[in-house]
Amino acid sequence: MSIELAWLLLCAALVIFMTPGLAFFYGGLVKSKSVVSMMMLSFGSIIVVAILYVLIGAGIASQVGQTSSWFAGNPLADFGLSAIADGIGKSDAAGYGAFAGHAFLVAFCIITVALASGAVADRARFWPWILFAALFAAFVVFPTFRWLWGMNAEGKFDGWLANDVYGFGASIDWAGGTVIHQSAGAAAMALALVLGKRTGFGKQLATSHNVPLVLIGTAVLWFGWFGFNTGVHGANVDQTGLIFLNTLIAPAAAALGWIIVEKFKLGKSTAVGAASGIVAGLVAITPACASLTPIWAILLGLVAGAVCALAVELKFKLGYDDSLDVVGIHLVAGFIGCIWIGLFASVGGAESLLSAGSATLLIAQVLSSLTVIVYSFVVTYILAFLVEKTVGFRVNADAETAGLDNVLHEEGYGI
Repeated sequence: MSIELAWLLLCAALVIFMTPGLAFFYGGLVKSKSVVSMMMLSFGSIIVVAILYVLIGAGIASQVGQTSSWFAGNPLADFGLSAIADGIGKSDAAGYGAFAGHAFLVAFCIITVALASGAVADRARFWPWILFAALFAAFVVFPTFRWLWGMNAEGKFDGWLANDVYGFGASIDWAGGTVIHQSAGAAAMALALVLGKRTGFGKQLATSHNVPLVLIGTAVLWFGWFGFNTGVHGANVDQTGLIFLNTLIAPAAAALGWIIVEKFKLGKSTAVGAASGIVAGLVAITPACASLTPIWAILLGLVAGAVCALAVELKFKLGYDDSLDVVGIHLVAGFIGCIWIGLFASVGGAESLLSAGSATLLIAQVLSSLTVIVYSFVVTYILAFLVEKTVGFRVNADAETAGLDNVLHEEGYGI
């Protein structure tokens, strides 16, 4: 086994581990009567997206060896990855190592779908979520991944976001600030609008039922994020050490920014605030981890943490119930990270406003972000609306009051 293959498999394992970490993070944030239900949405995402990716997702997202398409590949091309498997174990195996790349990419797809589930906490039914997760993956996640990480027959990235955004040149998004975090955030907004508000939203104080569970989930996410950011372009990347360091310092700075804002707003700093700040910093550095010097990564973290601490309050002013702040953290921090590249990136030949005095990259960053946000929101709204009107997405009021754990899964615990 080559070092490159071993590294990619290790990073894939770390990213896969992030979704259970997200389940802990989300599970600790909700009411004790809905914790199992909330965690099951993450594990359900693993179940359905992993299978769907192998069947059709690889063809849509990667499009290796197919006729070039800016939107999506052929879902039936190499159905079930059978063509890649042909010859494995032989010296002339054309697909040698390709499965590792698909394992890594499917882990990215899984976490994208699972992130959006935070918007429907305490009120989404499990099986309709499974249906929605499959539709969301097929019509939003896989195609947008193609826009950024689609590969040509030579194995080179040829997605249009990474090459030419509406004539303004390539945008920079190292590990998915657009197609993962902003996409999930936009989807969360659509889901929140379709499913409506929780009972008592804005009137009853929503408290996290298990803060240690939130902190454990945060630790798992942070640990997995090192594989998330360093594994995208393989082991032979000059910036790997920088990426690793930035993935450490930006979340630390973001946690500081968040708890400072909390101190001014509430007179105290909370553990959930620190954890949320860490996640905001991880999201913000995701697109920018290979393009910023450490000083600019720290400043990005501070800004992202502080802004997101304010952004999570918008749902009360605007009237949408994004239960676990997917919009306020993932969409906002992902957007900040992408814009930060256009303003301050200098590593790897990036020509930002600061390093080159040109606004071209900044414009490309804004346009790529807005394109993904609008596409994800519109398509997700349609998909969620169809699920709600056909099989029913939301539980009834009695089930919401009783708690989803006992009603949907006949299991749970009380604290």
